[in-house]
Amino acid sequence: MSFSSEPVVAISNATVFQENSTVLNDITFEIEKGEFVYLIGRTGSGKSSLLKTLYADLALRLGDATVASHSIRNIKSSKVPYLRRKIGIVFQDFQLFSDRTVSENLNFVMKATGWTDRSKMKARESEVLMKVGLGSVGNKMPHQLSGGEQQRVVIARALINEPAILLADEPTGNLDPDVSDGIFKLFLEINNSGTAILMATHNHAFLKKYPGRVLKCEAGRLLDSKKDSFSLSTEDF
Repeated sequence: MSFSSEPVVAISNATVFQENSTVLNDITFEIEKGEFVYLIGRTGSGKSSLLKTLYADLALRLGDATVASHSIRNIKSSKVPYLRRKIGIVFQDFQLFSDRTVSENLNFVMKATGWTDRSKMKARESEVLMKVGLGSVGNKMPHQLSGGEQQRVVIARALINEPAILLADEPTGNLDPDVSDGIFKLFLEINNSGTAILMATHNHAFLKKYPGRVLKCEAGRLLDSKKDSFSLSTEDF
């Protein structure tokens, strides 16, 4: 186990692009190991583009960035799988294979990230499903699960390789309030066990109930409550 004190995310003077359009300009911030950070901003303000840049779905062409000890400035496509073994990604729209069981969905990720020992794969599958409170759904198809259960499977999938950080893009956006609260508490449990989390959210209630550090996308800039003074209102969500 590494006891390095380096931040799990370190961004310096970076510009986030969507094709040839600048989305966020000259951004600098760090996320420490085990930290929980909210990412907020109006629709279209750059939250998803920032997250996509961090997991190398969008190229970082200007500035410097390290994520889970991987430099992502002009990262080669052959290196992206190694980056993604160190991070977990949780999407709003689940992105589960609808024609495969929960177990097959998890196995796909394990095989894609280098797992080969079937007994270890089975044990890890059981472990992550238990962690998200779904110990007995391995043989079910996604359509047989509720929205909240599907999102728990997505979180389990993101935890398979014991990531240094979870990047969550509106993980409760498609869920009703009661289910959303349960999913958020699951993220808190994961964070309390040592995994850093950067969560984009439109849910103002989370910040009121569970205050924390906030990164705010606004007018092409990224404001950081750690060093910038700004107010929060429901219009920011």
